[in-house]
Amino acid sequence: MTQYLQAKAGIITPEMEAVAASEFLPAELIRDEVAAGRMVIPANKVHLEKGLDPIGIGIAVRTKINANLGNSALLGDTLNELEKVQIAVKYGADTVMDLSTGMDINELRRWIIDGVRVPVGTVPLYQMCEVLDDIADMKPHDFLDIVEHQAKQGVDYMTIHCALLRRHLPLADKRLLGIVSRGGALTAKWMVTHNKENPFYEHFDDLCDIMRAYDVTWSLGDGLRPGCLADASDEAQFAELDVMGELAVRGWEKGTQVMIEGPGHVPMDQIKMNVERQIQVCHGAPFYVLGPVVTDIAPGYDHFTSGIGAAMAAMYGVAMLCYVTPKEHLGLPNMDDVKQGVIAYKIAAHAADVARHRPGARDRDDAISLARRNFDWPEQFRLSLDPETAERYYRESRRLSSDQAAQCANNEGLDAEQYCTMCGPKFCAIRISNDVRKMQNNRMQR
Repeated sequence: MTQYLQAKAGIITPEMEAVAASEFLPAELIRDEVAAGRMVIPANKVHLEKGLDPIGIGIAVRTKINANLGNSALLGDTLNELEKVQIAVKYGADTVMDLSTGMDINELRRWIIDGVRVPVGTVPLYQMCEVLDDIADMKPHDFLDIVEHQAKQGVDYMTIHCALLRRHLPLADKRLLGIVSRGGALTAKWMVTHNKENPFYEHFDDLCDIMRAYDVTWSLGDGLRPGCLADASDEAQFAELDVMGELAVRGWEKGTQVMIEGPGHVPMDQIKMNVERQIQVCHGAPFYVLGPVVTDIAPGYDHFTSGIGAAMAAMYGVAMLCYVTPKEHLGLPNMDDVKQGVIAYKIAAHAADVARHRPGARDRDDAISLARRNFDWPEQFRLSLDPETAERYYRESRRLSSDQAAQCANNEGLDAEQYCTMCGPKFCAIRISNDVRKMQNNRMQR
């Protein structure tokens, strides 16, 4: 039985208990959210046997982030991609997706699944394209075989573009950028070539049977996500969303777990509406969004443009954020790009969790603030999202001003660690505030 079916039967699984403990929530609440379809626990039975740490993705728990990784047909090798995976997990990625489109896909995926304890996702159509010379040559049973192969490897959730239908294609033609989803574009090409309906939609029940057998979670792909602000919230996007709502119900009826993928480029004033509409149309299924990117003018800085949208989307109810790196729209990210993307999205997710008053969300903020008040630099570094960078910035600035800092400290009778080079000892507001507090306490004692 899948996590969904066990929750519907009133069973609290060990995976639900693990999620409850990590989220500081009752196990009964986790069970009820899974049973209602508002939460998924992506946990392939094969990956569980290899040591997967289960997580919950849903509106009732903290916001999760995903890191997209994998080689391309032009760049990337297995060892390099595995190092990127480790970097992503080190800095806080809750899941990783292997989106490889180059060589050694099976081997790379096996190493990722065996090497990480976080859920792993894929887009099976990418491997289908590597097997065939042309996606137009795909037969439905070929795709079913690929999905089952990846399920047997231990993939925890899969993005499949089942909701993009033939009738949606004329709507996409009206766009400035058309179809920007790789999976969506490939699916559209197959439909036009064969003059047939989306094979993933027509074989949805067969796909559900595979998903249910291994408890692979659906990530219903948004093949018509907007790729620029001009295309955001258009007829094509929402027509596909309506089909996603239909498929979410069908997925639950077949006993599978379901989450919904969401738009990539959305101006800030449309984010709240997009989130609320998805929640309504898809009956509360967890929403998983790329970004969204809130402006199109900053190539090289899209971890910022999307991080803004990600924080807003999560505050309004998105359950998982797919990171964007500085190299989005420009090239395959390197290890530093992966780190920058993960850090940006951890900030966005955490800020949303604080705003939504999720249990324990602000504890770390309060702890680091206390460490700042006490000039406890090691504790500040330890509590930061990127301890190495925080300490490096601090040490570099102190080295540059070491002689002057020592002289200032001697003049003020201070420990040299009781200020940073931003203000120095004379203008350090926290040091002065601490002194004022001591003076007031002494006065009250007299």
